[in-house]
Amino acid sequence: MTDSPQQTQDDAAAVLRSALAGDGDAVCGTFDAVVDRSGLAGAYGVAWCLAATMVGEPAGPGTCALDFPGIDEAGYDTRWVARFVSAYANSDADTGAALFGAAAADGLLPDCLLTLAGSTVATLRSRAG
Repeated sequence: MTDSPQQTQDDAAAVLRSALAGDGDAVCGTFDAVVDRSGLAGAYGVAWCLAATMVGEPAGPGTCALDFPGIDEAGYDTRWVARFVSAYANSDADTGAALFGAAAADGLLPDCLLTLAGSTVATLRSRAG
């Protein structure tokens, strides 16, 4: 079962509220609840919504380049977030899904989602300041 677009947005808002409050356990708890309710597809929808919050409207396939000096030296979760957000910016849902599946298979999806939530909050704060 997949969530409605409104449920996905509500879950993304809950993740952001928790991340803004610095409550990593609540961020993970929200993602866990989404997975329990809707499987990994539901969590992917919330992650894609967070990427949309960071980027805005995607530019279209192949129009954005990933410019992240030192990305190869960054931790797995940081590399994952950069590539996942880049996939969103390029309207490349297939790559986003592949990244999501790889992180899940590697057992690192919770760390990646927590970093994505933190990056989204950092982006929102930089825009506000």
